[in-house]
Order: sequence, then structure tokens, then C-alpha cells
Amino acid sequence: MRTADVIVVGGGLVGAALARGMARAGAEVLLLDEGDDAFRASRGNFGLVWVQSKGDGMGEYARWSRLSSDLWPGFAAELREETGIDAGHRRPGGLELCLDEAECEAHAASIARMHNQPGGANDRRVVDGGEVRRMEPAVGPEVVGASFCPHDGAVDPLAALRALHRSAAAAGAAFLAERRVERILPERGGFRVETAREAFSAGRVVVAAGNGTPPLAAQIGVEVPVAPERGHILVTERVRPLFRHVLGQVRQTPQGTVMLGATRESVGFDVGFNPEMARAIAARAVRKVPALEGLRVVRGWSALRIMPADGFPIYGESEAHPGAFAATCHSGVTLAAAHALRLAPKLLEPGLEEEFPAFSPRRFDVSQTVRPAQA
Repeated sequence: MRTADVIVVGGGLVGAALARGMARAGAEVLLLDEGDDAFRASRGNFGLVWVQSKGDGMGEYARWSRLSSDLWPGFAAELREETGIDAGHRRPGGLELCLDEAECEAHAASIARMHNQPGGANDRRVVDGGEVRRMEPAVGPEVVGASFCPHDGAVDPLAALRALHRSAAAAGAAFLAERRVERILPERGGFRVETAREAFSAGRVVVAAGNGTPPLAAQIGVEVPVAPERGHILVTERVRPLFRHVLGQVRQTPQGTVMLGATRESVGFDVGFNPEMARAIAARAVRKVPALEGLRVVRGWSALRIMPADGFPIYGESEAHPGAFAATCHSGVTLAAAHALRLAPKLLEPGLEEEFPAFSPRRFDVSQTVRPAQA
């Protein structure tokens, strides 16, 4: 039986970042991935390193997102030097365009809430339509304003995932594909991780399997309330550079294609493509950026986001089986730098939940969050 210090279950953006970070910290790491049949959020990702809306309702998440955004420039440079892969990181600031005053008011309310919660402020502001068009001349007259944050950016998510895999391997981690984990069994001194093909053993195990995390985490005594959320992406033909900043739902890639999104549907694990959603995405994008009208859509697909019950990351260690962890979030791109550089080393030390108490899955335990009324 093959053994390691740590087994990471899940080779997507979260698992790969954690494997890379722990391997660089000196651990012998096995990264087990289900393969291309997995409901992989990484391949449906819009690629945003997004700060402005992260943490409305949890200041710790706002700080964590801002930290990761600040880490990304140096992290991308490290990945490029180690692997030769350019993750395509850029941080010119981001705009969420509004087509009516209600959308602007909603952004303003969110900014006010975040400003009033500890750690929530992130230099975000609402700008009017005239300023938006001075910042982005391609934006159309229907746009009445936008939410702008100077800390927002983007990467190429597939390039970032390849770079993380290659960097983890360079640090000594072993990546094993087509290993769908079926069981995680506590044993003396560690854990036995079983796939249909073989079994592995390690002193620590980290379940970072996206939407596949809940049933596996339950085997180690950690409740992870996440659910899939379907989103659609359209990609146009290549066109001349249109934007100076990163736009939230209309993002031009370095290759010149324009990615259009985003939709949200609660349809379980159905990854079917919904033409009505695609038409709505295209129509809204053209209202925001009239220059898109007439461009051919060359690709379109749907994928499943990982959505925790309250929208915030979940990092937890099993009380019943210390050394077994679960880690999941819906912002694997944004948080990849923080996961690799800050969270991963903590998974090799005691006290994870003392370090990240706000992200503990115990926040969902009603018995711990609701106190009985005083007599």
C-alpha cells in the first residue's frame, strides 16, 4: 500500500493549491483526483480574482479575499518561474455594470454594510454612468453606473490549474488521476483512503473534492453543507481589445475572445445546457456593451459551482478523527494564492480552527450557535 504524510482528495483548484502548499512546506503529499468525469467547477470558472463583493456578512471573508488578491501577483510570478506556465494574472480593477438604479442601490447598500462590519471595507465605490464610460468607452448608454473595486483582477483558470499541478509535482507531490475516492477509514496513526482500484495510507487527509466533499467529509465526522449551483458561460470569436478593466460578467481574455456570464440555477447535479439562459446572457451583455452585437458565439457550456450554505468558505478538522480535514469554497480562483501560501501550511499544524474560526463548519451547528433563553 502506498503511503504519504498527507492525502489530498480532489485535484481541482482548491485541492491542487493545498497540495502545492503542503508539499512546499516539506510534506510528502498524494493528490488523488476523480478525473474528467468529475463535476469539476474549475473548468466552468469565469477566472475572476474578485474582492469587491466577497464578505458581505462576514468581515473575515472580506479580509481573506483581499489578502489573496494581494498575494496573487507574487504567486503568479512564482508559478511562472517554477513551471513556465503563465496563469494570465492581471489586476487593473473590476467593474460590475448596472442597467438600472435598483442595481446601483443594491451595490451601495452592500458597500455600506461591509464598511460597517469589522474588516469588510475594500475601497469599493459606486460610480455613475458617465464615469463608467470614461473608464470604459465600449460601455453602452443603458449602463447607469457600476460598482468599482481597484483590487479586482482575473486569471486564466485552466492555465492556473495546470500551473498548480505542475508546481505541486515539482515540490514532490504525486498526482494520481482516475482515482475516485470511495471510502476514508480512520486507522491507527492515520487514515486509509480507498478507491475502486487501490488503497492508500497517510497520517493526514484533506477532503477538497468540491461538490463531492459532503459525503466524503461525513465519513470523517465533518458536516459540510454545500450544494451545486449551475452557471452558463458563452465565449465569442476573437475581437480587438475592448476593455481596460475586468468586468464582472463580460470578460475579455488575453487571446481576444469575450466570456459572457453568469447564471444561477438550483438544479442539483444537472449540467445540461439551457438555451434560454444562454439567450438571456447574450442579450444582457449586448445591452452593457453594444460592440458585442454581431459577434459569433463559438462555444457555450454549463458547469456546477460549489456553493456553501451561507456562501462563505468552510475549513474544518474532525473532532472525532484529528488529522482529517475538509476544505471547500465557491471562490477557488480568488483564494488559490491564500490557500497555497497561508492555509496549506496550517493543515500540517495543530489548531486549524483556532486560526480560522469564522470558517469552521461548526458555525452551522445550531446547538452551538443558538443559546437557550435566560430564565
